[in-house]
This record gives sequence, structure tokens and C-alpha cells, in this order.
Amino acid sequence: MNSSPSLKGQAALVTGADSGIGKGVALALAHAGASVVINFAHNHDAAEETVNEIKAAGGMAFAYQADVSHEEEVQAMFAEMFKQYGTIDILVNNAGLQKDSKFVDMTLDQWNTVISINLTGQFLCSREAAREFIRRGVVEDRSRAAGKIICMSSVHEVIPWAGHVNYAASKGGISMFMKSIAQELAPHKIRVVGIGPGAIQTPINKAAWDTPEALDKLLTLIPYNRIGKPEDIGKLAAWLVSDDADYITGTTIFMDGGMTLYPGFADNG
Repeated sequence: MNSSPSLKGQAALVTGADSGIGKGVALALAHAGASVVINFAHNHDAAEETVNEIKAAGGMAFAYQADVSHEEEVQAMFAEMFKQYGTIDILVNNAGLQKDSKFVDMTLDQWNTVISINLTGQFLCSREAAREFIRRGVVEDRSRAAGKIICMSSVHEVIPWAGHVNYAASKGGISMFMKSIAQELAPHKIRVVGIGPGAIQTPINKAAWDTPEALDKLLTLIPYNRIGKPEDIGKLAAWLVSDDADYITGTTIFMDGGMTLYPGFADNG
């Protein structure tokens, strides 16, 4: 663990933290001193692996199964977190999925599932966190803010994505959701920030990087010429919820190796 952790004494909830970006964020927050709740939907073994990894390094964590699109499950998860940690200081809305289809073939179930997890899940978790932040207020020896919320988005909040209309729509919604609650909650000393990852090496997009041919094709979209790692996002998240970033709220920070620079125009101007 960090010898001078910046998040010591703080309690964090990371949704979808059993793998990929969520796991990378949970490990980084724990490394910085936070006690972490590892939320997962299905993969209990993977969630426990994340918990064990944190505990082995001297941190505190427990796993909790909840579908973030179900209000009663979200509220039960927060109740258990308050029982074990007393409160919440940091929420990372990371849970998300894809149900890809051509637009004309997309089913209502594919649309609703992605919107429910990716967008409604962020609403439900953020609302519960904000209620606790407002109730408790700022605790001076812990953080300059009453609470911090990270809304995990994507480069596809600004880059259209044919064949993934439900996913792109959910991420565009996250952008305006994040900005609107940041505006409303700022007077309560609550910070809300978005992170927009580009291509990150995670299970959700394995087909895009798992072979040399696929990786080469992907890298044509990334001017910096490397794929991101979950730990890249983890380090950014840990910094954003620290007091070093106390004046940042209501914006998305893209971590994408330049994908949002529209590299197709680099030699076609």
C-alpha cells in the first residue's frame, strides 16, 4: 500500500468491479487507502479475487452482488456498505455492458437492457450516494468535498458508433446526466466527474485486441499507438477523487490515446 495514501479513511463503492476497468479502479482506490466495496452482478469468484488481492496488499474490501438497474438491490447494497463502513465518500459508477446489433434489427430488450444498466444504474447509485453526502456533509480531516462521484462514460459519448446505437446513446446520456447533477450538487460540496475511456484491454472488447491483426486494426484509431490498460483508468480515478483534483467537477476527462482526435482526418485534411 502507498506509504502516504491520499484516500485514507474514505469509503468507496465501485460498481462492476469484478473485472476490467472496474477492477483496475478498485485496486487503485484501495492502494490510495480507501476501503472498497466490490460490486458485481454475476461473477462471484472474480469479485472475491479482487477482494483477496486488495486484502493481500493490506487494504480493506468486501464484495456485494447487486444489479444496479434494480432500485431495491441498490438500496440494499448501500445499506450494507453503511453497516460495514459507516458511510460513503466515493462512488464510481462503472457497471456497463453491450448488446450489439444493427439498428434495424435491434430488439427492445437489447435497447432496454443497455440503457437500464449503463444509464439508469448510474442514476440509482448516484442518488443514494448524494443523499448520504448531503446528510453527512464535509468531514474536514477526510476530504475537502462532501463526496465524489465518477461517472464512467466512453469516447462514444461524442463519437457515433454504428451497430452500437444503444451503447452510444447510453454514454451520451451519461454525459448530460453527469453535468446536470454536478451543477445541482456543487453547492453541497459534492463533485461529479466523468471519465471517457477509449480502447482499454478488457474482456468486454477482447475481440478487438486478442489477435495481432485485430490489434493492428484497432491501433489505426489510436494516434498514441497503444491500447489502454485498466490501471491507466485506475490511476486517473484515484487522482480525480483526491483533494488534488478538488476544483474539478462537471466535465468528462477522456483517456483514449487521442481517439477523440478523429485520426481519420490526420492525412485527409
